[in-house]
Amino acid sequence: MLARRAIAAAPAHSRAASSIAQKYATAVYNGALKQSPAALNKVDQDLNAISKAISSTPSLSAFIHNPTISAKDRTKALDALYAAAEGATKTQISTPTKNLFSVLSENGRLVETEGVIESFRVLISEYRGEANVVVTSATPLPKDIMTRLENSLKSSQTAQKAKTLKITNKVNPSVLGGIVVDFGDKTIDLSVASRVNKLNTLLQESV
Repeated sequence: MLARRAIAAAPAHSRAASSIAQKYATAVYNGALKQSPAALNKVDQDLNAISKAISSTPSLSAFIHNPTISAKDRTKALDALYAAAEGATKTQISTPTKNLFSVLSENGRLVETEGVIESFRVLISEYRGEANVVVTSATPLPKDIMTRLENSLKSSQTAQKAKTLKITNKVNPSVLGGIVVDFGDKTIDLSVASRVNKLNTLLQESV
């Protein structure tokens, strides 16, 4: 009940990757889907593995966020990125995925990688009839709290239209306390950090 009340009372605002990231994600999604559902699933597997490799390897994260790297070094770094992802999945990165990153690299858009992956996840979730919810908290949420959140979210119109509801708990100490719920294209911010920021803004305005 408390979870339902909190979500109902919280302000919501749109959350989306950049339009550039969405365009690249849509291109690789349409290209893979045109080949076959299996090809689309493989790209999804590739991007998930690449995302994990970037988040777990500081040098790879620094690479995609550095637009000044030379073309030669970008090629080497991409090979290292593929190797890290392939090591996790035990399968080779598919041609559509490599083509995507080649184009991102050539166009100086590797900084959009995370947005591209996030946008692709939205597209493939819609394709599969999934409603994905990411609940961000300062520390891992207890199972009973996750269950209450799931029960509250199941009553929403978006969840009722979906075939499945997937809830993931993401840990980010910077939220300080409370939770941030990303549901579809909406964000419900119930974090302590958000309240602190609002308080700081009010204090600054009153000076």
